[in-house]
Amino acid sequence: MPIFVDFSLQIDSLGKYDLISIIGPTACGKTSLAVAVARALGGEILSADSRQVYRGMDIGTGKDISEYGEGAARVPYHLIDIVDAGEKYNLFEFQRDFLNSYNDVIARGAVPVLCGGSGLYVESVLRGYRLIPVPENMELRERLEKYSLEQLTEMLASYKVLHNTTDVDTKKRAIRAIEIEEHYARTPQSEREFPLLTSLIVGLDVEREVRRERISNRLAARLEEGLVDEVRALLDKGILPEQLIYYGLEYKFVTLYLVGAMSYDDMFKGLETAIHQFAKRQMTWFRGMERRGLKINWIDASLSMEEKVETIKNMFYGGSAT
Repeated sequence: MPIFVDFSLQIDSLGKYDLISIIGPTACGKTSLAVAVARALGGEILSADSRQVYRGMDIGTGKDISEYGEGAARVPYHLIDIVDAGEKYNLFEFQRDFLNSYNDVIARGAVPVLCGGSGLYVESVLRGYRLIPVPENMELRERLEKYSLEQLTEMLASYKVLHNTTDVDTKKRAIRAIEIEEHYARTPQSEREFPLLTSLIVGLDVEREVRRERISNRLAARLEEGLVDEVRALLDKGILPEQLIYYGLEYKFVTLYLVGAMSYDDMFKGLETAIHQFAKRQMTWFRGMERRGLKINWIDASLSMEEKVETIKNMFYGGSAT
């Protein structure tokens, strides 16, 4: 089991906050804002995206590496392109890698800017979860296999304290999520402590119809940029279709199209609907974070970049945020 570093002596240089967290639903402009904030404050980006960790999965995950700049103007980023596509990366590994990267950023005197839409990843850091590796439970998996995806999703939602969730795009992901919850239900809470960080949490608030339009336009753009070719290249490298389907959303639907399981039009329509549903689930998660005690400072995503950055700077340096 990897060692969690005690970094209590390293987090006193930023004053009121240990980091800034920028969250929001897909297609709301998180990356561009995080980069602008990092540039304005002398910061570095810590990605909290469950799929941007994978190499070769660029267009479908919206890495937008060009937004970080080039040369001397480049904003450093972490937790992107750290795992080979086809592998599985979990929350435990994310927390381990986050702490290592966080300590590196702090050691350089930079401001850590956490950015991402994977609510579980964000909350695991902000609420201080310490997780342990969860072994496979073949007996449980066999019992769960007889249930439908809808039934498995309902089971997952029934846990009182949810330490793991998933997009539940596939039965395999839902079964693994339940497997993790069952393991933690039998694990004493005291074994899962995690250093508590104080974060300025900023949420980008986008009107529903604007969000839907952005999602549809972005999907069309990604397909034009070569999303299908990207997935085809991953398959050509020997990654199995079921491995890509496991990642959900773009990789699930485009893979199904490439293996002949659906037409291009059905792929586009199905994927568009799935992303809209995903954005809705993201907002549900963020509202749940608020109910669980995390203060999110929502700002209007339609404001100019200068206005958004100035608002965040004011809060970071002692404004009204709590």
